Amino acid sequence: MRKTDGLFKLLGLCLLAGILVAGVLFPIVGAAGVASNRASETVDSMSAELANVPPPLVTTITDSAGNPIATLYDQYRIPTAADQINDAMKWALVSVEDRRFYEHHGVDWKGTIRAALSNSAGGETQGASTLTQQYVKNYLINVIYRDDEVGQKKAQEQSLARKLKEARIAIQLESKMDKQQILTSYLNVVEFSRKIYGVGAAAQAYFGTTAEKLTVPQAALLAGMVNNPPFYDPWSHPERATERRNLVLDRMVENRKLAPADAERFKAEPLGVVPDGPSKPAANCTGAGPENGFFCQYVQDYLLTNGMSKEDLYTGGYTIRTTMDQNAQHQAKLSAEAQVRKTQKNVANTLSLVRPGKDRHEVVALAANRDYGTDASKGQTTYALPSDVSNVTGAGSSYKIFTAAAALEQHKVGIYSTIQTPQSYASRVFVSGQKPGCPQIGRGTWAYCLQNYGESNYGPSMSLQQALATSPNTGFVILEEQAGLGAVLDMARRLGMRNTMASNAANGGAVDPGNKNPAYSMPQQKYYGPGGISQNGLGAFTLGVSPTSGLELANVAATIMSGGVWCPPTPIMGVSDRDGKPVQVKEAACEQAVPEGLANSLAVGMSRDDTDGTSRGAAQAAGWTRPMIGKTGTTQESGSAAFVGATPQLAGAAMVFRPDSPVGGLCDGQGNVTPCSNGNMFGGKAPARTWFGAMKAILGDQPALPLPASDPAYEH
Repeated sequence: MRKTDGLFKLLGLCLLAGILVAGVLFPIVGAAGVASNRASETVDSMSAELANVPPPLVTTITDSAGNPIATLYDQYRIPTAADQINDAMKWALVSVEDRRFYEHHGVDWKGTIRAALSNSAGGETQGASTLTQQYVKNYLINVIYRDDEVGQKKAQEQSLARKLKEARIAIQLESKMDKQQILTSYLNVVEFSRKIYGVGAAAQAYFGTTAEKLTVPQAALLAGMVNNPPFYDPWSHPERATERRNLVLDRMVENRKLAPADAERFKAEPLGVVPDGPSKPAANCTGAGPENGFFCQYVQDYLLTNGMSKEDLYTGGYTIRTTMDQNAQHQAKLSAEAQVRKTQKNVANTLSLVRPGKDRHEVVALAANRDYGTDASKGQTTYALPSDVSNVTGAGSSYKIFTAAAALEQHKVGIYSTIQTPQSYASRVFVSGQKPGCPQIGRGTWAYCLQNYGESNYGPSMSLQQALATSPNTGFVILEEQAGLGAVLDMARRLGMRNTMASNAANGGAVDPGNKNPAYSMPQQKYYGPGGISQNGLGAFTLGVSPTSGLELANVAATIMSGGVWCPPTPIMGVSDRDGKPVQVKEAACEQAVPEGLANSLAVGMSRDDTDGTSRGAAQAAGWTRPMIGKTGTTQESGSAAFVGATPQLAGAAMVFRPDSPVGGLCDGQGNVTPCSNGNMFGGKAPARTWFGAMKAILGDQPALPLPASDPAYEH
């Protein structure tokens, strides 16, 4: 480069520095003009954002006792106060990034001119941004524009306009914050690579320590990284990181914050970072582990459904205390695994437990035989098996609860009334397609024919209470005719199957109005009902052939045991924000779903399943002696099965089904269930054993409370 070129360039840079100084001081000396006013408004606006937009923090989820079980975050950050940061860290950062930090007022004019002179003369490239300016830039990139690539690029562009704006904001900040506040704020917002932000998180992730206990070489390594975190990543580039750390140590010596001999001794030390990458918690519910992950997932789903955004959940720094009882969760997991191995392909065994109550229905456990996680080779899954509408095959005869409740409400029958239970039945109300042996009742329509399983076990009639225990199919289809399928469907929704009835009839997913297949385009409430795909509806609904949520089925039992009061199955005990202040969660209000007398009478009607009904064998094997309500269910060809039951203290539902390929049966084995073509599964087998095994252990020595008394209005 010719000397004249260098001279002109030097003069240009000096002029540029002068313009920058004038531009920064322009609003301070009160210069007028529209451009100045607009610029000042922009600076004021951005300064306000820096003050009012808090940095993303980690949300912590705990069990009911307050023990952390998971963390949710976009940026791993541990807020750290000034007195919690080692002086070595502060001086290491100041020495390498802004030696005159305590002398300037936001912009280092000497440094700016020196850098311009050095860079123009072809010497070592030097930066001129102060820590205050860097704080502004990092806040824009890591906080305000964290999800905005365009905004991030603008916050880093090499332009006079950007530098001018940044400098003006820095000067404003220095008038509002002292040096200690700025330095601490910078150390809480800056990135240290791999989604680790702030010195508190970096100290933990890199060295397994706190910011207060950082050693000088550890602090030097972290201070050196802020210049270019990926480039100086100690795991990916240990040689670069070492060289950069040693440079910081030299700068500390130059700044008289470290003795030369100590610096040389520290340079000889290894980096000392934790092996195999940073040590930080999982950023989502996988961190809850194989046992608690399903509960964590439901907490997230529940909050997102009830008004909280995912961004807020993952950046808000909330503490979410859940209703999960750790002992109940553990016992539920053990019992589910005792019936079906966790690695068994295409078999899920779930157990959902809800505490009854007239003001809240708290979810205490959500478990499955399969572990929660992302390793499919180990049988893990992140699909919400215990809480979502995940059993697409259905819960079988447990749906007869809704038919019984609808008939009771209309006083078509009482719990001790005799109902007809013929060995076989041809319904002329619920028509179907052609079926061998079924009478044709119209052009292109045939009667809906069905029969009871194990015909010799049933007489032509029995009481409704006995029918609920022994589960004859024909009797409940006849009751369904009498009550009307619309009323039965509405009862299912009222008692607790809210999401289930709103989901589609094909796979339990969201309804797709644009799909030509009615199984996908209609909610179950409409699909099975009158005018859906059949004039009078599909009578098979009472036999439990539709996609089902195990949690909602458990909540049905909780509603019955709560005197007919439905409440949303909540996993939330309380939420507090980053400052410890309580946060109100939007939750549906409890409702008197059915009259209390009806609910109490239905409970009495369901009270014999464990003594002389379909779950008797499982109850006896568990040594069960408590009063309870119960109902088993099994679908066609034993493709899935369920057991729903409750005591006054706790309600629950267990379901075994094929989650990956639903077509086919299930075979009950010794300590395992396997997919098979000719199934032998029943609700009184693996599901009932799962329910009794967990409930016996959870209730322990709690008193055996009696069931409520029936209401005479619903007895006959």
